[in-house]
Amino acid sequence: MEQIKTSFDFEKPIAELLQQIEKVKQVAEKTKVDMSATLTELEEKLVETRKSTYSHLTGWQEVQLSRHAERPQTLDYISMICDDFIELHGDRTVKDDKAIIGGFATINGQTVMIIGHQKGKNTKERQYRNFGMANPEGYRKALRLMKLAEKFNKPVISFIDTMGAYPGLEAEERGQGEAIARNLLEMSVLRVPIVCFIVGEGASGGALGIGIGDKVYMLEHTWYSVISPESCSSILWRSWDYKERAAECLKLTSTDMFNNKLIDGIVKEPLGGAHQDPEQMGITLKEQIVKDLKELGKKNTDKLITERIDKFCAMGVVTE
Repeated sequence: MEQIKTSFDFEKPIAELLQQIEKVKQVAEKTKVDMSATLTELEEKLVETRKSTYSHLTGWQEVQLSRHAERPQTLDYISMICDDFIELHGDRTVKDDKAIIGGFATINGQTVMIIGHQKGKNTKERQYRNFGMANPEGYRKALRLMKLAEKFNKPVISFIDTMGAYPGLEAEERGQGEAIARNLLEMSVLRVPIVCFIVGEGASGGALGIGIGDKVYMLEHTWYSVISPESCSSILWRSWDYKERAAECLKLTSTDMFNNKLIDGIVKEPLGGAHQDPEQMGITLKEQIVKDLKELGKKNTDKLITERIDKFCAMGVVTE
């Protein structure tokens, strides 16, 4: 039986059709009656229902999909995209932050520096990774690796998937805001190409800390915003009950972000989300990375930096 992975409320019609298809197959097998016409009709209806469902998602439904437990994370993409990977650790000041991973890798024989958030797949791993919420040492580790990439003239690839930078007291004591701000400054003038992908959640400064690039993309069913819908709802309405309304108001989907010229493009996901076909998602991402590295590699370094700065400076500018 084809299983739909962790159904959300809006996926119930799809799950029901899958159950009907399975029942018809069981009946056909037991009775030896030809049910091919019924199966064909149901399978065609399934395809149409899937297309209709995933092409008309609300902002909150996009947020739900981006948080799917089986959605591929940074380490998954590294294993699918890269020929090899050597992880590097520590910020040489405090410790090694497990929420952010990074290191040198090769893609089609080209050496790159890959940096990304890692949330973890089960409870034990999520605790180990601090749910993908980095401390200051995580952003300082990322900066150290980016500077290393600059030293050896290797491009930087970043995968963003975080609920936000860790908001704990110890993080603030060690300079969370300064660490993120330093990364924004240094990434804006880094003398190598930078390509960024929001592969899940892109929340606040936690995402921006590794999100300044020559090319910034969002996967189709991801979100990117200064605040999560739940937190926005709790601030504006003193309750999480308005999270769906907040998600619409924040304009946080990939389509909204692209229309507002805050990202450079949207990477199409397999029908139903990246978790439905991780291998195909990996192939699509790899093609985009190879294409961009080839294009950016032809540019003069000073021009690369100037265009990067100009792009971000133009965001939010209003002319009357």
